[in-house]
Amino acid sequence: MRTRPEVSAGGVVYRRTGGEVEIALAARRNRRGDLAWGLPKGLVEEGETAEVTAVREVREETGLWAEIEAPLGEVSYFYVWEGERVRKTVHVFLLRATGGDLADHDHEMEEVRWFGVREALATASYPSEREVLERALAALGERTG
Repeated sequence: MRTRPEVSAGGVVYRRTGGEVEIALAARRNRRGDLAWGLPKGLVEEGETAEVTAVREVREETGLWAEIEAPLGEVSYFYVWEGERVRKTVHVFLLRATGGDLADHDHEMEEVRWFGVREALATASYPSEREVLERALAALGERTG
């Protein structure tokens, strides 16, 4: 089976409300039809940097304006799409929400919501994204356990 690379960018969008950190997660249906909650992310388009893509994808998928505060590294994984194996690398960032409205998310997402720290960790559907959330929360000085 042929393997091709794919590069995306996105990240952990947070806000502080009354001193508490909240995380924005977005949900879409997976191939089985289950609701999968995760971080906003998308393909890096030609001529874009990972940072520009992360901010754009957050805006599109969540309806939020956000500013990058720190890089959180990369996540890599494989998946198969239309008979082709894809090695996906996602550049992830910590982003602080600066405005916008969750109701303005695009059609790709079925739902977007704010979650408390523990609830976000429990709700995120993918282990690699829970690891990214842990990194983001550590960067914010939040205890999760």
